[in-house]
Amino acid sequence: MNPKRSPQLRAVGLVAFALAGLGIAISTVAASDKGSPAKRPANEADQLREDLRRMVESARDKVFPALVNIHVSTVNYWGGKEHKGASVGSGTIISAKGYVVTNQHVTNKGKKFRCTLADKQEISAKLIGEDPLTDLAVIKLNLSELKDPAKPLPVATFGDSSEVEVGDQVMAMGSPFALSRSVTLGIVSNTQRVFGGGRSGEDVEEMELEAGQRTGLFTRWIQHDALINPGNSGGPLVNLKGQIIGINELGGSGMGFAIPSNLAKQVTASLIEHGEVPRSWIGVSFKPIAKTGYDHGVLVNSVVSGGPAAKAGIDPGDLIVSIDGKALTVRFVEQVPPLMKRIADLPIGSSLQITYERKKRTVQAHVVTKRLEKDRGEETSLRSWGMTVEEITPKMARERRLKDTRGVLVSSIRSGGSAQLAKPPLRYGDILRKVENQRVTGLDELVEQYKTIMQSDPLPEYLLVEFDRRGKSEITLVKPKPPKNEDPPRDLRKAWIGVATQPVLKKLAKKLGLPGRLGFRITRVYPRTKAAETGLKVGDIIIALNGEKLRPKGLQDAGLWARRLKRLDPDDRATVTVLRDGKSLDVNVPLEQTRYRPSEARREENRDFELTVRNVTFFDRDANQWGKDIKGVIVAQVVDGGWADEGGIQAGDLIQRIDDYPVRGRKSYRKAMARITKDQPQRVVFKVLRGIQTRFQYVEPEWKPELEHKDKPDSDGKPPDKE
Repeated sequence: MNPKRSPQLRAVGLVAFALAGLGIAISTVAASDKGSPAKRPANEADQLREDLRRMVESARDKVFPALVNIHVSTVNYWGGKEHKGASVGSGTIISAKGYVVTNQHVTNKGKKFRCTLADKQEISAKLIGEDPLTDLAVIKLNLSELKDPAKPLPVATFGDSSEVEVGDQVMAMGSPFALSRSVTLGIVSNTQRVFGGGRSGEDVEEMELEAGQRTGLFTRWIQHDALINPGNSGGPLVNLKGQIIGINELGGSGMGFAIPSNLAKQVTASLIEHGEVPRSWIGVSFKPIAKTGYDHGVLVNSVVSGGPAAKAGIDPGDLIVSIDGKALTVRFVEQVPPLMKRIADLPIGSSLQITYERKKRTVQAHVVTKRLEKDRGEETSLRSWGMTVEEITPKMARERRLKDTRGVLVSSIRSGGSAQLAKPPLRYGDILRKVENQRVTGLDELVEQYKTIMQSDPLPEYLLVEFDRRGKSEITLVKPKPPKNEDPPRDLRKAWIGVATQPVLKKLAKKLGLPGRLGFRITRVYPRTKAAETGLKVGDIIIALNGEKLRPKGLQDAGLWARRLKRLDPDDRATVTVLRDGKSLDVNVPLEQTRYRPSEARREENRDFELTVRNVTFFDRDANQWGKDIKGVIVAQVVDGGWADEGGIQAGDLIQRIDDYPVRGRKSYRKAMARITKDQPQRVVFKVLRGIQTRFQYVEPEWKPELEHKDKPDSDGKPPDKE
């Protein structure tokens, strides 16, 4: 038991534990009688309950106002292209200057940050720094956007996580599932949780929240059972003093894991000062000695070739017994992270005197630390070439057995893109070495070369690309010109009758009292068609067309009626034989041309707003019961995290107006978007029809220069849209 903790606090803690076990909830809102005189509890148990309630309230109110909901617009790279998306998380204001601590996996790939404060104000923030190895990040609120910038921000403070004990009551705060702020109560179940790998659990697991990026190398998590869910990530774990004693990172199955506040406080301070956490590295991993037969020291588990330890002569299997004269024993896996952190916290370039044992012989080694490089490099897309590429870090080079970090890694390829259609095609894992005989030294140089090529006029027909594939130097030709967006293929206009049908098979015919009378039941007679002017009715069963019987044998024959119609001349007439009230009836029907379906409608993509729209078809009007006076374009696709998505535009919306520009069809939509792109307003208002409701969606673009090659306008040979 920690001697610093008062007997009263421990007594209240025992009551809290009992209440939690009985499932008694602690309210997250202030008591309604806060201003009224407190009633005297009837007995000591009631007094303890009241003391606990007030203690929880007091602790909550010291942190809750500083809680922040974080909405992140992200950019990820896969499938050979850039994908925008969104993520949510929680954070806590830790400085009057607006610094907010959260998880790195919340800010990861973030390009835009919006934060909702306790008073419901929503303001932007910028990324200050990220530390993937501890999964911590710092963002800074844009205080100029506050309603009253002079008003002090609510700020929470870090507590001392070394004082946390198993059984302590803690509160987890955050915004689960992106909902409004909440708090849950639980107890600490472990103060030194480390995830060990393998069956024996003797090795510290190199956890990856993102492929290729390690985390938790220096962390011993606080394990607790205060409920957390997606959206709680980055939120604070708070003690009953109202101090942050952890940053919640992981959770599930009733368990939560928080990064201790002492580690978080150190990392956030470094991120605020440097934008990163500079760390020393000697290139070894350690194994505890509990099952090795040794009674002192720490075993060297692996050594990075060419690293500081390797250059000093240290090998895997050596037993390190002291560093700079201080004896060292790491018996259990929980003792490995502090040793890793001890080395990492040294100034880069520090000299270490390491004493180790090898085959019962004591050896001295002089090791000079190097900077611990990042695991993953920056990534971007080369859209017109149909690929995404990534910077090569020293760690990536070692894992791929590359001689150095020169070149860039092909991280994904778009199906049907230029890179895949090259001969030979480029693949994931290829290392780009040269483009047009110009050496590719790194990602920045390749991006600049890409911009230069794509802005050249005319574009070269092919690019000569040299790449490395598993040690082999190969070359290929990549066509840089992006393919034009093709409209969906359309069937030739053929004969059609304006009715919808369903097949009447053997069992259904029998149930209808028409055994053996197979055919197609009319489910809809489309208005404003020639069929609507005839005597055809819903419920009629079509049994013959021009005297030729229609007898579907199964669902595979559902298209038999349409196929028979298409054989006819669209300008002709047809005799449709139907069963009505059990009697056969011939109806003479004028034929007309097939109508375009939604899947065949002409489309228009806007890459700025990441929005694809299409023309309104006959079947859209019928399904939505729109009259001829309803004009616009239908939203076919919205990219997650794009401008349109952020503005609340959804697939299926009918866009009727953009700012002051009416939209009647694809042609007027194209003109409206061209004007918007030219003017580049701060806010664009889309008037849309969603269901039966009109909505106004406000989109806030972030305009930037277009880097892709601009083709000269040309005619696609298609007739202009009719609006």
